[in-house]
Amino acid sequence: MKNLLLPVAMGMLFACNTGDRKDSVEAAEDANEQKTERTTESAPTTGPAPVVAEDDQEFVIKAASGGLMEVQLGQTAAQKANDPAVIEFAQRMVNDHGQVNSELKALAAQKNITIPATPGEDHQEDINKLADKTGREFDRDYMKLMVEDHKDDIDKFEKAAKDCKDPDIKAFAAKHVAHLKGHLERAQQIRDKIKR
Repeated sequence: MKNLLLPVAMGMLFACNTGDRKDSVEAAEDANEQKTERTTESAPTTGPAPVVAEDDQEFVIKAASGGLMEVQLGQTAAQKANDPAVIEFAQRMVNDHGQVNSELKALAAQKNITIPATPGEDHQEDINKLADKTGREFDRDYMKLMVEDHKDDIDKFEKAAKDCKDPDIKAFAAKHVAHLKGHLERAQQIRDKIKR
């Protein structure tokens, strides 16, 4: 049964990403909801099979989308930025968030959670806002976004570290709070320096 679910879920994601251009986060949420319904319906009469709580799934999905955005913007910034500190920070985002994305992908697979393959609509909007910017304007706007995004990430990861029901997802969130705080601190330093 498990082997059958993966191709179905992948097919749904592919169909959603090619036909009606459904938001990748929504597509992942829909796939997970269908998996939950199938698991509940096919459960023996002794009770439903264990399923990751919806809030835990939502955290994993949004963390995946945000991580994809961080890497994509980092790659763009590494090429477009002027300030050496911005370029260095961008490369750090590619490396650090790339590693976290790999870890999260493995965790999602272990928990049978479908995650987006591309940034969700909200994160894609942030990418699009920076697409046509260059020079100092790009540097300033990128660093401003990195500060705002990391503040938001810290809030989400701290909440997940406290509230997630799944112990592995909870541990994942807790493990990465300190890294995110380090990113935020460095992003604020660079933003303040290039604002002048």
